[in-house]
Amino acid sequence: MKWIFWCWLSLVLVQLNDYQCFGCHEEERLALLKLKTSFYPDESYAPPSWEDNDSDCCGWENVVCDKETKQVSKLFLNSSWDPLEVYEDVYLDATLFLPFKDLTSLNLSSNMFSGLADNDGFERLSKLNKLRFLDLSGGNFNDSIFAHVGAISSLTTLYLASNLMTGATHFQELPALSNLEELDLSENLLESFMEIQGLKKLSKLKVLNLNSNKLNMSTLLSLGNLHSLKRLYINDNSLEGSIAIEGLNSLRNLEVLDVSSSNISSNFLQVLDYMISLKGLSLRDNSLNGTTDLLGLCKLRDLEELDLSHNSFKGTIPSCVETLTSLRVLDISRNRFSGNISSSFISSLISLEFLSLSHNVFQSLAPFSSFANHSKLEVFELIGNNNGLMVEIDDHNWVPRFQLKIFRLSGCSVDEGSMFKFLSYQYDLRVIDLSDNNLEGDFPNWLMENNTRMVELYLKNNSFKGQFPLPSRPSTFISVVDISSNQLQGHIPSTISVYLPNLKYLNLSTNSFKGSIPSSFGDMKNLLVLDLSNNELLGGIPDSLVSGCILLHALILSNNNLSGEMFPKFSNLTSLEILRLNGNLFLGEIPESLLNSSYLKSLDVSYNSLSSKLPTWMGNLTYLQTLLMAGNHLEGPIPTEFCSYENIEILDLSQNNLSGSIPSCFSPISLLQVYLHDNKFTGPITKSFSQSSLLVTLDLRNNYLTGGIPSWISNLSLSILLLKENQLEGRIPVELCQSSLMTMLDLSHNNLSGPIPSCLNKIPFKIGFRSGKFRIAVSLDGDLQLSAYSYQGSYIELLQIPSYAKPAYYEISSVEFTTKNRSDFYRNNFLYNMTGIDLSWNKLTGRIPPEIGELKLIRALDLSHNELNGSIPTTFSGLKNIESLDLSHNKLTGAIPQQLTELTALGYFSVAYNNLSGKIPDKAQFGAFVENSYEGNSFLCGPTLKKDCNPTPEQSPAGHEEGENSFMEMLAFYLSFLVAYVTVVVVLTATLYINMDWRNKWFHLVDACITTCLCKLTNQND
Repeated sequence: MKWIFWCWLSLVLVQLNDYQCFGCHEEERLALLKLKTSFYPDESYAPPSWEDNDSDCCGWENVVCDKETKQVSKLFLNSSWDPLEVYEDVYLDATLFLPFKDLTSLNLSSNMFSGLADNDGFERLSKLNKLRFLDLSGGNFNDSIFAHVGAISSLTTLYLASNLMTGATHFQELPALSNLEELDLSENLLESFMEIQGLKKLSKLKVLNLNSNKLNMSTLLSLGNLHSLKRLYINDNSLEGSIAIEGLNSLRNLEVLDVSSSNISSNFLQVLDYMISLKGLSLRDNSLNGTTDLLGLCKLRDLEELDLSHNSFKGTIPSCVETLTSLRVLDISRNRFSGNISSSFISSLISLEFLSLSHNVFQSLAPFSSFANHSKLEVFELIGNNNGLMVEIDDHNWVPRFQLKIFRLSGCSVDEGSMFKFLSYQYDLRVIDLSDNNLEGDFPNWLMENNTRMVELYLKNNSFKGQFPLPSRPSTFISVVDISSNQLQGHIPSTISVYLPNLKYLNLSTNSFKGSIPSSFGDMKNLLVLDLSNNELLGGIPDSLVSGCILLHALILSNNNLSGEMFPKFSNLTSLEILRLNGNLFLGEIPESLLNSSYLKSLDVSYNSLSSKLPTWMGNLTYLQTLLMAGNHLEGPIPTEFCSYENIEILDLSQNNLSGSIPSCFSPISLLQVYLHDNKFTGPITKSFSQSSLLVTLDLRNNYLTGGIPSWISNLSLSILLLKENQLEGRIPVELCQSSLMTMLDLSHNNLSGPIPSCLNKIPFKIGFRSGKFRIAVSLDGDLQLSAYSYQGSYIELLQIPSYAKPAYYEISSVEFTTKNRSDFYRNNFLYNMTGIDLSWNKLTGRIPPEIGELKLIRALDLSHNELNGSIPTTFSGLKNIESLDLSHNKLTGAIPQQLTELTALGYFSVAYNNLSGKIPDKAQFGAFVENSYEGNSFLCGPTLKKDCNPTPEQSPAGHEEGENSFMEMLAFYLSFLVAYVTVVVVLTATLYINMDWRNKWFHLVDACITTCLCKLTNQND
């Protein structure tokens, strides 16, 4: 019986032992519940399994226990606070972790801690002598954190990234961390290390991450004594300037060096002579140039990953690169490398897994058969710049030994037959990009058939014809399809949601698709971006699309033949940010269902047939950045609710029937461009736009605005100011001269009076429209990642081509401006290079200021149809870039300055209908101007007017003699008349003097005549 008792006792002890090991320790379970209260003030963010019951805490989320002791060994308490909630200062109570005696790893990142709850801080955690890993990144800790963590001597890994450590930092508290192997101080604002003795004593430190700070070259030199250091990440700093190379010669064990985006100079590359153990090196984005500086790389025979992208290296690739046979990753994209990519270069690097040659100026690529000995190649990228890069993919009967994951070959000149044969051997492609290659023929749907795990397909800007065939079986991996800008026809397949059910991005734009939009789009629950613009689609927008695609962020249906209501009355597109419906045939009102898309950033419904008033509820779309509604039949005033647009950048309501005054409250700070032309707006420009200091373009042409031009307009950043054809009056404000960014100024066809401000010469009129944006990009929130596939290097981070939804770009609307006596529309490069002033058709008086001649960059000047007087300033010879000069219909006097012949760019010139005189210039460009440039000036002369300036009429001898005879006859007549007159007077006087009787009768006769005349005058007065 005794042995039975001992057996029973042994069984009980075993069961008790098993029971003891069944779950976590009670002390630790209670400690976890206290942590829950402290770390999860909002219980909705707490892990669901953390409940006060008898459950095993080793099975709780974010908790890892030791398999043998059942004690908590790892805690993941990162991101435990609601990121959208605003909290007061949050302090960490380190004593809460003391019960976890076997804790080896503690993750407290992204909790925004401001400090510690008591003075002892982490010193108490020194009792946790098994703690190896501590992550405090993503908080609000400052430099004082070093004094606290320095007591945890058992640490081997310490993350302090993304905190508030600033300026000069000292490390005297770190010597106790003698076991530390990895230290992360990235994404702070560190500028230098004041005391590096503590850092030097970290003799076991192998990994140091200092990226994204403000460290300088002296900081790099202070790391010279870290002999055990193997990985140094110091990218995104300010390491410009020269370097004492000897200071880093002790880093001979360094295996990884990342100095990307750090402003290093070519001098820095000399330090590579000492770092002969490097396996990973990133020099990306440093503006380095000159291939001779790369020769030092050829000594790094162990190099496996090399990133030289985003620099300015020129010339051919150094031939010694072929000796780096261990290279697995080589990225030389976005440089200025030229020449030919040789067969020996490719065939020598047989270990390559990742090769990017994109965006250089290579002339040709060796035949693809050069890759015959490669067996590991996964990524090949060669994106040309449409410069005719020749790519030879020969059709030899070689079968590639590698299976590509990513193949990008675009913007090149390639034979499609041989390329497609090469691709027919690839069955594991995840990303394929054959865009911009002028490929022809039927759509290659076999690419989707062969590669069943394909994620992204880019075939845009080719010449594929026919229909868009779907794969024969559903492809659940494909998330991106871009086949825009081809010649595809027919209907969009109605079964697209069945065979491509997980599409996130679909771009079928700029083809010739017909028919209606398939209602099956409503079944594509993952769709984020849908672009069907520039096709020939008919009908309306399916109700199922706006109710079923609940994740849709961008819907682009521009330039089709869609009709009916603009948008269904019910919409479930709560995530919609971009909606472009411009260039269709939509009718009716703007539906209120758009309110369900409260995050809308861009709305473009221009050039439809929409009518009615602008709805007041649109003021609730407060996230709007671009609102484009031009070319409709909208009427009524601009609602004052539009004043709530705080993020608006472009507003285009032009070419409608809008009326009333422009709301004085409408003055968003973010506003860049405003187009309200061709409406019926009335009243003065009060304080509208007065606070929009970033405003670049203001186009109010062809309205009925009154009053004067406000003086505050100079406070804006205007490059284009168009106020043509209104009823503005008063003087041109001199404050306008302070608009230093102005390029185009049109005040014509108004009632402006007074003189032209002489200070206009202070406006430089710089060519290029440099102020503000001319291309507005509306990006999707978070840059929606459409696929997760990318190549991961072992040592350095590669800046790969992102698979993101591209933003919607809006070119600046065309601007109408009169030059060379005609109105033209300027846009794109023509707009950027245009400068001009138009003050015509006003009531301006006075002389033309000679200072106007100092506008040497201006291309067009129109002062016609005013009341200007005085002479044409000779200083106009300084208008060196002038192409159009119109001074007609004024009251100008004097001569046309001969100095104007120096204006060699002048293509149009008119001074018609003035009071000018003298000879017109006939040299240089003036020899080409016709008579109507000068008509209406009676005293101008010159060959163009067929009017001699110095007439010398010739006469025949007979005519001359006849003239002389006529003169003599006239002279004889006057002399004979004078002699006869004198004779009569003398004879009469002598007779009356001699004969008294005759004298009395003569005076009596004279007296009688006088009396008779007086009587007649008296009778007439009575």
